[in-house]
Amino acid sequence: MDMLQAILSRRSVRLYTDDPIPEDTLHSILCAGLAAASSKNRRPWEFVVVRDRHVLDQLCDCRVGAANLLGKCSIAIVVCADADLVDVWVEDCGSAMTQMHLMADALGVGSCWLQVRLRQAADGRDAQSVVRGVLGIPEKYGVMAILTLGMPASHPEPHAQETLPWHKVHHDRFSKE
Repeated sequence: MDMLQAILSRRSVRLYTDDPIPEDTLHSILCAGLAAASSKNRRPWEFVVVRDRHVLDQLCDCRVGAANLLGKCSIAIVVCADADLVDVWVEDCGSAMTQMHLMADALGVGSCWLQVRLRQAADGRDAQSVVRGVLGIPEKYGVMAILTLGMPASHPEPHAQETLPWHKVHHDRFSKE
């Protein structure tokens, strides 16, 4: 599969089977994240791999909305970073998340990005604080997002190039005609 086809094929998957994710597949997904570009190659991100069903269920309370997906996935990868190490930790974590998301899809694993940063739990607490508390992540670490992983029950169709929002591409100057 060429790179553009891989990108067009990557879709968020929210329905998983009970089939396990092979260890070598998880290893490849983590390698993709660890190989991500980062500012000044500081690699501020840390990944917490969560398999424990009780812990995944606890994480369901981290935010309003889609977090209940954590109760249905096989594995979750929490992506956080030492916010004191680099001022662009959010961008660095985004790069790692994207690469893991793409690798999961390329290996036939369903995945979905659950935003944590700038989100709130149903009880009004900051989602980052909830995740830090459940996983024992130190306060100085910003929690960017959680990547859910599972063998897909179904997979949405790839994006078609002709349906992409080409009107958002500007040449030489920003122009909203």
